[in-house]
Amino acid sequence: MHNLRTYLTTHRRTSNLATIHHRILGSAIGIGLIFALAVANADDDWPQFRGSNSRGISLTDQSLPINFSDTHNVAWQQGVGDGVGGAVVAGGRVFVSGMTAANTVSLFAFELKSGEKLWQRDWPVSELAEIHETNSHASTTPAADAQRVYFYSPTLGMITVDAQSGKDVWRQELPTPFFVFKWGAGMSPVLYDDLVIFCQDDDLNPAIHAFDCATGELRWKDDRSDMAVNYSHPVVCTVDGRDEIVVAGTGMLIGYDPKTGKRNWFAKTLLRNIKTTPVCIDGVIYISVQSAGIANQWLAAVDGAETGEKDGKLTKQEIQAFMGDKPVPEAFLRKTFDRGDLNKDGVLEGRELDVAFLHPDNFAGATFDTPAEDTAAQAIMAVRGGGDGDVTESHVLWRHATRHTDHIVSPYVSDGRMFLIKEGGITTVFETLQGEPLEKPQRVGRGGSYFASPISGNGKIYIAGKSGVVLVLADDATYKEIAANDVGESIVATPAISGNKLLIRTRTKLLCIAEQ
Repeated sequence: MHNLRTYLTTHRRTSNLATIHHRILGSAIGIGLIFALAVANADDDWPQFRGSNSRGISLTDQSLPINFSDTHNVAWQQGVGDGVGGAVVAGGRVFVSGMTAANTVSLFAFELKSGEKLWQRDWPVSELAEIHETNSHASTTPAADAQRVYFYSPTLGMITVDAQSGKDVWRQELPTPFFVFKWGAGMSPVLYDDLVIFCQDDDLNPAIHAFDCATGELRWKDDRSDMAVNYSHPVVCTVDGRDEIVVAGTGMLIGYDPKTGKRNWFAKTLLRNIKTTPVCIDGVIYISVQSAGIANQWLAAVDGAETGEKDGKLTKQEIQAFMGDKPVPEAFLRKTFDRGDLNKDGVLEGRELDVAFLHPDNFAGATFDTPAEDTAAQAIMAVRGGGDGDVTESHVLWRHATRHTDHIVSPYVSDGRMFLIKEGGITTVFETLQGEPLEKPQRVGRGGSYFASPISGNGKIYIAGKSGVVLVLADDATYKEIAANDVGESIVATPAISGNKLLIRTRTKLLCIAEQ
């Protein structure tokens, strides 16, 4: 009996140890599989505007579609309301926003593989400002990781929801932006480490914010009152092991300490405003910019409007008439008009226009004396990241005036070449070592307007036109046109890539394109 009891006890212990061993082994395998899936998903993620670090490049080795339409090679499609913000992908889910009613902005989540709608959040919005017809009140691209989706709306502020359920996580109210030119909001949040970075250079409260991803706590903020209106996204630049958040703005490129928000350095090499986003590769920031003088823009937009006097001058009454029923904030008039009215006669003219709308410490290029068509208002450049203080003389590697930049479409930089496309489908290519042209300007596609920036994956470059035609070019030194695909509706948003899928956000739909 003793031996039987000993055997049974020993057997139970052995069985328990074996069970524990199998459970540990199973957990390890499970963790390994989860880790492998997370890595695989991370490779397929397109977490923010123009993907990782806003470069527009997917590292997928899967075959991406060449020929497609709104019916051919469409894996799935969903109606998502009016919008011009692109889609993002994280953890096998697709997120995109849209105006689903005149005063309702919505955020959608879809399963990437099937297109099944996982959830939809709707928020009422009111007091919507008049904006340019190309824009939308759903204008920004969300940012997302596997846990959360970060979404900005001009009237709601920064909203963060759970990626799986769509439930609220945190919200930060921000000043409602004011744009005299009625371009409207267009900036999107971007991700760095455990921070959500958001820069909004409007006409009233320009600033950059860094929020804690998990809690929404404001880690730091920089008042950018020395800026005019800009639409350039922050990018990360690493030099000698030091990360910096680099933001292009009025007159200056600025490198921020991502932990504190301190301005580490600045390069005074830009123009009055910038709507393109730089590309950072190996510690060098590549920029294309087009901007007419501030005075020229004001006279053309306000004085030249139906409500303007068309006399080359500006008054407060003209600005208010241009804005219509929406009152011009008194704080804006004090900040700008009163500063520029040097002789206090209630009229801005000549150099007073520049003084009004450019900060005295940042009197950027392309001013009143610069003709709108002058090449000084168009340039490409390369700036080495890093340094301290004013690095204009030491870190600007090259800068060239050119007539071939676009004011909205960001550059595509890869394999030592900078590729640009502008209005009319005119493309130019420059080498990145010195910025010298590699070929004469060429036209691709059918011409037309472009607002989306080029993206690439699997040896192909995709360029979406406002006409709804998506060009496919070879991602090599030839940039050969491979296909032109009409998806049947205007495109302003920059597409996204995940695995073998191309995600195209038209004005009212989200198309998932994949070879069938």
